[in-house]
Amino acid sequence: MPETSARLQLRRDRDCLENRSGSVGKFSGAVQRQLVILILAVSLALLGASALAVSVSRPAAEAGLRVPILLYHRFGPVKSDDMTVTTPVFASQLKLIRAGGYTVIPLRQLVAYLQGQAPAPPARAVVITADDGHRSIYTDMAPLVKSYGLPVTLFIYPSAISNARWAMTWPELQQLQSTGLFDVQSHTYWHPNFRHERKRLAPGAYEQFVDWQLQRSKEVLQRKLNRRVDLLAWPFGIYDEWLMNEAQHCGYSAAFTMERRAASAADPILALPRFLVTDSDRGPAFERLLASGSRR
Repeated sequence: MPETSARLQLRRDRDCLENRSGSVGKFSGAVQRQLVILILAVSLALLGASALAVSVSRPAAEAGLRVPILLYHRFGPVKSDDMTVTTPVFASQLKLIRAGGYTVIPLRQLVAYLQGQAPAPPARAVVITADDGHRSIYTDMAPLVKSYGLPVTLFIYPSAISNARWAMTWPELQQLQSTGLFDVQSHTYWHPNFRHERKRLAPGAYEQFVDWQLQRSKEVLQRKLNRRVDLLAWPFGIYDEWLMNEAQHCGYSAAFTMERRAASAADPILALPRFLVTDSDRGPAFERLLASGSRR
């Protein structure tokens, strides 16, 4: 392991004493011993403070906590496509969460923990999110999560709201937010495929396009909902190192992908995985998904 600053300082202090033996030699043996003890005590105190700082800033890495983040898109009485979870199946999933002794926590609580800014969540924690802003979130999902009192994070692309026939309206989003259970965050402005846009646009134009998508979404959501927006869901789960750096530059503190595994401190904070939940995730299959979160 690389030396900490405190260990380096300890070694430098020792070397300094050895190299300046002529200067120290002016004092009596007792005084010399006191000087050495004083310097060593200060250095060891710094070493202890450094070790404490490391343990405080990375609690998740020490605890080894893994938390499943569930990702939904739309609901309905029948499965109309692969992204639809039928409402009865969703209701059964919520029952399994409660029966299994799991605790649904706000996404922000998990992010704060992974950033070393909050205590560890419960060992059997799970997070619920939903992307896009389909109206079935308002008509089907919301009544069920409100009956259980569960927190949900919605990742919305504002261009669709009050415009697309399938999407919620701004008043509906505001109503959900007013319950205190729904946190509305960014899914870019119009859900582009960044991989395709990189091929289509010149480098400079692509950089401007990405910046506009990230900034415009934040601006509109914050203005319409009067709420801090600093979490991002990558459209189609597409991200790379440059996109993560750009998201951080635009003020996002965490971002989320679509990878079917639980999130942990080993994951980049701007590429945290989420389980894309489907209608086939029912019964034992859903229980296995929940069980992927644990302490090592």
